[in-house]
Amino acid sequence: MRAVYIAFGVVMVLVVAGFALLRWQQTREIAQAYATPSPLPSSALAGKPIQLADGETLGAPYFKLVGRSKLPVTARGGLGQPVDGIACATQEYVTLHVHAHLAVFDRGKQVQIPRGVGLAPVLPSGCLYWLHTHDASGIIHVEAPRIAAPDGGAFDLGMFFDIWGLPLTRGDVGGIKGPVVAYVDGVKYDGDLRLIPLLAHQQIVLEIGTPTVPPPYYVFPPND
Repeated sequence: MRAVYIAFGVVMVLVVAGFALLRWQQTREIAQAYATPSPLPSSALAGKPIQLADGETLGAPYFKLVGRSKLPVTARGGLGQPVDGIACATQEYVTLHVHAHLAVFDRGKQVQIPRGVGLAPVLPSGCLYWLHTHDASGIIHVEAPRIAAPDGGAFDLGMFFDIWGLPLTRGDVGGIKGPVVAYVDGVKYDGDLRLIPLLAHQQIVLEIGTPTVPPPYYVFPPND
């Protein structure tokens, strides 16, 4: 009997340790998702920081609106079906609710990231993907029922463009073609553009062609 009790005790210890490890991992994932990037060094700032405001428009129109819905999502994008494992829901979730910012420049001129990316005009009342835009400020809303993306990593820029239905490569950003220089939080980024994570207050600048401009620094709206 003693051996049975010992074995039972070992099993209980392992179960408790497993739960503790799972809880630690979940807490770590939440902290990483909500962590605001460190302030940029003064050398990385291009002039005065730009204050963002909900509902505003930044950049010149470029991307076409599609069909009767007048939304920017193309036929290749999210029209109600899951995209990269991301569902189109009838509500906004708050388990993960963070905002990143995307700025795109075509030969030194900023182009508009349109409102309505991630909105699908399916009947009867439409649906909303976990990654979407509410306005043309460049703010990407990540509002998901889970902390991690379906593949277990972070939600990323490639998923946003897949929902939008536009290409994202080092030579083509949404149909704007040319060599791309990318910055993440003011620092040059040489990796895969699709893998740039959409974290809290992450600042992403994509510059296509020349001339280029120093990457601007944006200030998110209060309580955003």
